[in-house]
Amino acid sequence: MASINTFDPENVNLLTADPAQVVCALNASGNEYDGKLGARISSIFVIWIISTLVTVFPVAAKRVKRLKIPLHVYLFARFFGAGVIVATAFIHLLDPAYGEIGPNTCVGMTGGWAQYSWVPAIALASVTVIFLVDLCAERYVEMKYGIQHQHLSLQDAVTGRGEPQIPHPEEVFHEKDIEQTTATDVTLYEEQQFRTQFGAFLILEFGVIFHSVVIGLNLGVAGKEFSTLYVVLIFHQSFEGLGIGARMSEIPFPARLRGWLPWLLCIAYGLTTPICVAIGLGLRTTYNPNSFTANIVSGILDSISAGVLIYTGLVELLARDFIFDPNRTKDNKRLAFMVISFLLGAGIMALLGKWA
Repeated sequence: MASINTFDPENVNLLTADPAQVVCALNASGNEYDGKLGARISSIFVIWIISTLVTVFPVAAKRVKRLKIPLHVYLFARFFGAGVIVATAFIHLLDPAYGEIGPNTCVGMTGGWAQYSWVPAIALASVTVIFLVDLCAERYVEMKYGIQHQHLSLQDAVTGRGEPQIPHPEEVFHEKDIEQTTATDVTLYEEQQFRTQFGAFLILEFGVIFHSVVIGLNLGVAGKEFSTLYVVLIFHQSFEGLGIGARMSEIPFPARLRGWLPWLLCIAYGLTTPICVAIGLGLRTTYNPNSFTANIVSGILDSISAGVLIYTGLVELLARDFIFDPNRTKDNKRLAFMVISFLLGAGIMALLGKWA
């Protein structure tokens, strides 16, 4: 880190001053905590209750049939949530990462951080790791159960030599004679499908939680912008929770886990930010979100999370549901509704980036 011990920010010659020292001096402020303890304590409970309820909604809509929630309400929640995840990756993670360890920051102008653009590199590494994990999981399913995706290849599509063949459920176990397919075979297949999708979901949830930790700490020590940030984060965490819940509602949980695990994961997400707000309040006189170390930690976590959510949002959500799903609706009105819900989620979450 560029030393500012001998740097006098009140007496600067811009012709000779080290730009890194100037930037670091400008960023060296402590936290801006200015009281309002009662309102800050209330934020713990308000964000917890509202974000948890919104996260639970898509899961309840899919699993609790007696609620009789209209299909379009569920579809709105699901695809609005997908838009939120994509916007979070670019607006709420990637952009702040540049502001924390990017080229024109104190960190980004110091030492080895100044030698390379680390934000996109970390995000790229994150995308690559998630892709490899996803690919290995898919390949494992193919090798163990003899199951392959039946998408039309690009070569066949261009030459017109084939049509995509969608296997009938009874043909999934195509390497075994149907008469030899047992209930145990089906159970093992369903178990592996659950593990694959659940693993991808956990990666998504951890990516969102990393972000929730940072903003929770910052809310606890925020200054004059606290009132605005308080309201914005209620919507922010609720919309992210909607995305988490919608993604979870699609996972084929086995019977032994269906009754408790989805709800536990919803509660875990809802508690993350409130707990971090409480920690921020506990450290309100010592935690400095603008410190050199805090910027490095936040920048790295935001870059990693951005890569996770970029891959999950574009590949696991949009590409899977809109492009490669052989059972995608053929109803143009419903499809338009799904797309508009996605655009609305992405647009509103992007707009929230103006404040948080």
